[in-house]
Formats: sequence, C-alpha cells, structure tokens
Amino acid sequence: MARIQMLSWLRFYNHTRLPHQQHFGNSSQYSTTLRFFSTMSGRGFDRGRGRGGPGAPGGYGRGGGDSGRGGGRGGGGPMRGDGGRGRGFDRGGPRGGGAGRGRGGIFEAGPATLDPRLKTHADDALVESFKKLEVQENDLPRRPDFGHAGQDVVLRTNYFPVEYKDAKIFDYDVSVEPETGIKRIMKRLLVLLMTSSQFAPYAAFASHDNVKRLVSMKEIPVTGAAQVFSVAVTYFEEGEDGPDEKAKTYRISLKPTTVHDTSEMTKYIGGAEGYGSFDPQPMLSAFNIILSKYPSQHGVMVGRNKWFFPSLHQAHDLGRGLEAFRGYYSSVRPSFKELMVNVNVATTAFYKHGPLIDLFLQFGPTAQNQLKAFIYNLRVEMKHTGRPMRKTIKGLQSSARAYKFKCDEFQEEEISVEVYFKRKYNITLRYPLVPLVNIGGSKDRPILTPPEVCTILPGQPFRGKLSEEHTAQMILVACQPPNVNAASITGEGLNSLGLVGNNSPLEQMGLRVKSQMATVPGRILPAPKVHYNNRAAPEITNASWNLRGVRFASGAKIDNWAVLFLQDGGRDDMNVATGRPVAMSFATMCSKSGMTVNTKQAPAMRDVPLPPKREDASPLTRPRAIDTIKKALMSINPKPRIVLVVLSSQDNAIYNGIKHLCDVQLDVLTVCVQASKFKDDKPQYNANVALKFNAKLGGINHSIDPQDKVMAWVRAQPTMMIGSDVTHPSPGSARGTPSIAAVVGSVDSQFGQFPASLRLQESKKEMITDLTDMMIERLNAFQVRNKVLPERILFFRDGVSEGQFLTVRDDELPKVNAAFAKYKSRDGKPYKPKLTILIAGKRHHTRFFPTKNEDADKGNCRPGTVVDRGVTSVYDFDFYLQSHAGLQGTTRPTHYTVVHDENGFKSDELQGLTYGMAYLFARATRAVSVVPPAYYADLACERGRCYLYQLLNAFEGATSIKSGGSSDEEVVKQAQNMWGRGPTGTIIKDTMFYI
Repeated sequence: MARIQMLSWLRFYNHTRLPHQQHFGNSSQYSTTLRFFSTMSGRGFDRGRGRGGPGAPGGYGRGGGDSGRGGGRGGGGPMRGDGGRGRGFDRGGPRGGGAGRGRGGIFEAGPATLDPRLKTHADDALVESFKKLEVQENDLPRRPDFGHAGQDVVLRTNYFPVEYKDAKIFDYDVSVEPETGIKRIMKRLLVLLMTSSQFAPYAAFASHDNVKRLVSMKEIPVTGAAQVFSVAVTYFEEGEDGPDEKAKTYRISLKPTTVHDTSEMTKYIGGAEGYGSFDPQPMLSAFNIILSKYPSQHGVMVGRNKWFFPSLHQAHDLGRGLEAFRGYYSSVRPSFKELMVNVNVATTAFYKHGPLIDLFLQFGPTAQNQLKAFIYNLRVEMKHTGRPMRKTIKGLQSSARAYKFKCDEFQEEEISVEVYFKRKYNITLRYPLVPLVNIGGSKDRPILTPPEVCTILPGQPFRGKLSEEHTAQMILVACQPPNVNAASITGEGLNSLGLVGNNSPLEQMGLRVKSQMATVPGRILPAPKVHYNNRAAPEITNASWNLRGVRFASGAKIDNWAVLFLQDGGRDDMNVATGRPVAMSFATMCSKSGMTVNTKQAPAMRDVPLPPKREDASPLTRPRAIDTIKKALMSINPKPRIVLVVLSSQDNAIYNGIKHLCDVQLDVLTVCVQASKFKDDKPQYNANVALKFNAKLGGINHSIDPQDKVMAWVRAQPTMMIGSDVTHPSPGSARGTPSIAAVVGSVDSQFGQFPASLRLQESKKEMITDLTDMMIERLNAFQVRNKVLPERILFFRDGVSEGQFLTVRDDELPKVNAAFAKYKSRDGKPYKPKLTILIAGKRHHTRFFPTKNEDADKGNCRPGTVVDRGVTSVYDFDFYLQSHAGLQGTTRPTHYTVVHDENGFKSDELQGLTYGMAYLFARATRAVSVVPPAYYADLACERGRCYLYQLLNAFEGATSIKSGGSSDEEVVKQAQNMWGRGPTGTIIKDTMFYI
C-alpha cells in the first residue's frame, strides 16, 4: 500500500509542473506549495495533527473570549489529554476563546451615569406588581425582586437604544412560481423584486429575510381572488449585465399575514397591565428584518443576524484555502422601557478568493476525501468560453487526461477533457492529472471541468468543520481586548450595519438607533471561602488560588493501578525504565495531596510500542494500535481500576480510541498525560493530574467552607444538583449520526462528585429523549450514597437557545416528574422534591465593560460581576453572571434564566449560590465561567463523542461512511455498535470518568 501511494506521488509529480511564484498571491503560498511537492515520504502528506494535544491547553472555551464557536464542537472528544492545565483551568474545549493581545484598557474611561430609565427604580415597582398577577400557562416564572448584594458598579454594555414611532408594520409571506429550493436563487429573486419598477413605490419602506418573509412600513396593495401583490421577474446572476435569451422568469407573490402595531411593544416593555403574557417575538423578528436591510445589501449574512463585509475589511490568512473576516452581529431585544439593539463583533472563515487549482495543490493527491468535502457547494467562475459563467461544485471525478466522452463537435468517438480543451479553447492544461470538478448535469452525464480554469468567487463563508490548524489561527484573529472590541462596535460596527450614519435607511422606515452604548447597574459579589481537608483556606486572588500546602477535602484510595507508556515515534517517548521514577514521583504527589496510596503494591507498568500509523487499516481510528493497547491492558492481572496512560504524540485516534476501549469495553478508568510534559516530573503538573485521579476515584478535591453563607441554602436540607446537555453531530459527520445526551447529578453534600448518565438519541434533537430513565439513575445513585432522596433539586440545563425555554419546561419537566413518580417519600406519600430549573446560556452576544479601573480586570469586569437590570428580561427571572476571570480576550458572562421554580428563590439567594458553585469545579483551582453541573454535562457529552469519533469525522475517513451511500438507518446502527453498552461498567458507572 505504501509503495502504491509513493508511485502515485511520483506520477503526479512527473506529470505536473511546479508552479511559478507569480501564480500565487504571496510568497507564503508559494512556500507551502514547495513543501507540498517535496513531502513525499511513505507516511503521506496529509497526516493532520488532530484537535489539540493531551494536557495541552485548547481554546479558551468556557473561560475564554470572543472567538465564536470556531466551526462547531468538533468530532469526537478533543485530544486534550487528562493532565496539566487542559480544560481544568477553564481553558480548553469546544466553545471558542483564544489568545489576547495585551492587557487592554478601559473603554471610554471616565464618569458614567446610568440610563435615565433606571435611575428612578421604576422597575422595582413593576416587579412588585408581578405578585398581584395571575401566572398564565405560557408564562415563565416572574422575577421576584432585584439583587442588592455586592459592590455596586456602573457598566457599559453593547446595547444601543432604538427609537421608533407608533406605527404599523405589515408582514407578508413570499412565494415564487416555479418554486425553488435553492436559497441563493431565492435571495437573488427578492433582490430583483426590490429593484423592479412595479415595486419601486414600496422599496424604500420594505425589507426581507432573504427567504420567505417581507415586511414593510407602508402597506402594499393586494389584488385578485388570491389577494396578493404579484410581480414577474426574469432571473440573472449578480455581476451579469442582464438576463440572456434562455433566462427563466419567476412570478413573485406577496400575501399579507400579520399587521404589527408598535404601540403594543411600547406597552410590553413599559410593563403595562395585561401585557405580561404578550408574545413580542413576531414583532421583534420584524424589527430585525428592518435592521437587516442595509447589511444585506452591502455584506454577506452568515447564520442568524451576522454580517460580514469582505470588500471593506482586511482578510486574515488562515492557510489552506481559508481566510478570516471580522463582521458584526445585531439583534433587537426588549428591556425595561427601552427597545435595544445588541451589537457584537464576530469572526468567521471564508473561502479564499483566487484560482481553484491553488486549493487543489495545497490538499494534494492523498487528501481527496477531505478536498471533496471542503469544496462541496463552492461557487466558482469560469471565463474560458468568452462569457463569464458561475457554477456550483458538486463533486470530483477522474482527471482531464483519464476522463473521455463522446464529442460530436469534433466527430470523435471518444476524446479526453485534456485534448478537448486544447482543440476547443487552445488551452494546454498544466495539471491534467488532478481531479475534474463536477459543476452540474445529471448522474449519468455530469458536466465536468478542470479546476485550473475556475476561480473561487469572493464572499463565500466556509460552513464546514475547521481543522485544528484553522481553529488555532481563528483564535488568534478573533481574540481582542475588551476596549478594542468595544471601539470596533461603536465605530465600524454601527456604520457597517447601517444603524447610524447618512447612508442608514432606518430613519425613512421610522427608526433611529442611538450611537452610545447603554449604561446599566451591576454588582460585584464577594468570593466564597474555599475549604480543604486540613482546614486550609487558600487566599483567593481574582477567582484563583493554588494547591500549595493543602490536602484534598476527601482523598480517594489508589490501591490497584497501572501505567502504560505508549511508544509511537514521538521524540519524547518514555518507557518503563525511564518512566518508573516519574510515575512513583507522581504517586508521592498524590499521597501529599491527601490520597491514600497503597505502597505495598507497586503499579503494573507496561511498554506499549504501537504499529506505525501508515500501516494501519484506517489512519482515522488506528484499529491495530488500539488493539495493541487492549492486549497490553488485558495482560495486567489483577485488572487495574485506573490506568495512567502516557501518550507519545498528539493523535486523536489514540486518545479517542483509548477512551472508547476503556470506558465501553474494558470498564477501566483512565487518565491520559502527554509524555513531553510528564517526563519533566514537575510538581505543579503532577498536582494537576492528581486532581483528576482523585475526582475519578470518588474523592472530593475541595469544597466551600461550611460556614460560608452562600451555601447555607443547600445545606439546610438534602439537596441535589443536576446538569444536562445535548451535543449534536458537527459539520463533516456522517449523515444521520445520533446526538448524545448527558445528565450528571451530585451525590454528596459538598457537591464534589457528579456521576453521569449518557444516551444516544435522534440526530440533532435538542430535547432529551430518555430523561426519565437518566434521572432515575441519578436519583438512585444519590439514594445509595445518602440513604435518603433529595428534598430539593436544582437542575441546570445547558445548550438551549432562548426560543426553546418553554419547550424545556413543556417537554423535559414532565419527564423529570415522571422519574419522581417512581419513588415514595419516607412517609409513604408520593415523592415530590422542590424543583428549580435554570437554563445556563453561553451562546449569546451580551458583553459588559467596566467604566472604572478599580472595577476592571484587564479591561474586563471582575469575577463575580452580576447584572439583573437594564438588559435583562422585562418580566422573566434572569440574570447575567461573570463568575470567572477573563484569561484573555473579552469575557462572556453566562446568562441564567429560571424556567421553573418551586423553591421560591430570591435574587440574592440564587445569584450568590450560583456564584459560589462556580468555585467547585473539581478539575481547577479557579472559578469557572458556568456553574459546574452544566459544565460537567458538557464534558460528559464530549466524552460520548469519543465513542462515535469515526462517524463524527467521516469526511476524514473511508468513503463508505461519508459518500458511499450509507442510509441514515445504517449510520444509526453503526453508532449503536460503536456505543455498545456505553459507560455502564461496574467500575466506572457511578464515577466522574469523563472529567
């Protein structure tokens, strides 16, 4: 196989000219191509690096800054290792973050006054009036009060007041004949409608969503039996002079659906009587469509409410065909007595404009599966026919030299594409052996063209999964200090979005956006006291402390363990001879930290040389290597309870394979460390690894001081904390790959142990299907440990959008209650604990900026900053809490919303408890950005991704999964086989195996 690959390289090299430097846009591109041609070892060119290294810090996800999601949560568990800082210091993982650029200063430092609407505390009177209102069926819990605890601060926020007049907004449904399911064509048809002469009287007052909805501040007359406004338009592409003789004509019809009265919005945000149950969403979406008019005309929309302006902004090269652009998010939101637009910076990846052949050369002949997935649906332009043509790539096929077809034009029975281009266009193809691109036609008669006559059109966002290299570059581009982001928002952002300035179309539509950020009140809550076993209370500085001189609150016992030294060609590979002293030094650190280490029984140690990756059947999953590891583990007798795996290199296949092998098949706990870090035998690194050992073996690393008042509520009665999350297949996954649900639940009064339940469920379904059974498992574990059931439960739900809050209550709450119904209270009555459900939201765009240096940390808010006025819900019980210190970039608070409350929480009580819990994350010595139960559920989901790694990264593996025609049902069966019994073995079942 290796020889065949080598010969393929040689044939490609010998028949392909080395490109000249002037063929590329810059010298770095040229040097990349030189490396491409010179990298011809049997190990292959496209080896990849996986997603981060064991023990190495990933992105600044949970504790990080404004980097967005960076292409999804990735496929399979991140190759982060289980030692060192990792995500233990709130650093790594699936949710973005990044590296900052300096400390940053205060944005617009100086005296700042609160918005006038908040000075009179009229919102207190509104909240007090809620007590007299009858709660309606669709209402979330009303805000009981506002918090008062902590040090008062004034903050700027990236919200801008929107002034509007009492008026009507007319809403229309858009339909076309003949129908088209292609979004690009539908968007273009709406542009043609807006510029048509028939629509000219209404164009200045109308805006659309690019798909099926149009709103107008001026009523558009309708006629005929169907009562529609109808216009015929002839289609032509942007950039073309006009339609040709073959152009298709469409009839666009507008049908009235709703008339919005903006005075109702005024009553809603003012707290008028009877408007507590008013649904503002339809009118808010109409406002958003109005505000999208200018950026839709001048930029590129990516996702919901994000616009990018490639023609105006400098591109940041990400390498391998991608570049990053800065853009802006905007969304209209209601707050007390003010309609506001939330504006934030955003960064996303675009395909690099330029010759398509450059991209082919960067991928090379051994990475055709990746290239095929990378360019699918990419728009290109061709000019070799004399008339510009724009087409969409649907796949790859053969090559210009190999592919032949019947050509009547030259009276040839068969002619190759290479010969055809020479005779028809006098073009000598420089790369006749690279694949042709499929740009249309049928399956039997595709239209194929050489990539070297194609140019990638500008302004095309990349919607796939970013590689590790791309993600690392995106992090560097996206992460900016808070003052820089704030200045971008108030300057370039507002202008680019057309919210201010002479070119803004809003005033003609009756709207005006103020150019100054809103100012709102906040409070900095005091940090709790962290407690260790030797009564040590380490000094907390900026929500962080160290392990010096402390012992775990409850140390676990290490009595049957093993160490594997994997040898995979890494320069830092260790073996038993060199590694034994280091492993025993680590055991000493565990003992010093408060764990009980059985010194009479030394750990079993094994050298595990792995077969080379190039010789494995599948480089994506490395089955031979994993089988070698399995045999090494099976040779150890008695079976170890926990194994320290010293990894050779940063290979996701090995990491995910080990977790799948040990969690699902062998029922063994594992902690992975990176040889390059472990070999140095540094106390700090060993102490951090000990944190994981203790947590996985059932110990409690630290707790909150029992005397601290923030924990008084949970200690008054038996209380359980629950966290839940669902992770979905990311771009690049096999179609039909299931989603993964996780539920974690505390089992001790110190909230140090959270065993987990995991399930597969329907692909991309957010609500948890098997929640009842999962809750029963968690309640059973609590009951076994405590001999009683919890009397109060706090349930933190992660990963749910605002539009699904009611769905959580209506779908998941009954499932939780169904679990309660399986039990009886001690008095024999039906078991019914008091339940409170909160949504912990991180995927929002609200940011806060301190106005004084003494209230700031590197330009960010200080840990413990809480905001429940000014930009929160008018009626619902919600608050923003920044519990962590921003390591780099602009920090993002977590948005907590109560969707069900039987415990009757007051604001100070719930906010203080939530902040105190942030200090209990077992894997860190710092407060984390989201309450640990939700964080643990996220980590458990990520562990579940390890088991489906092959399906979640199908585009990198065999074509039988990605493009071989596997049905959704077949993919589900593959997932179920990979999942097996899941992590339900006797040893790991009720442990924090996932941490």
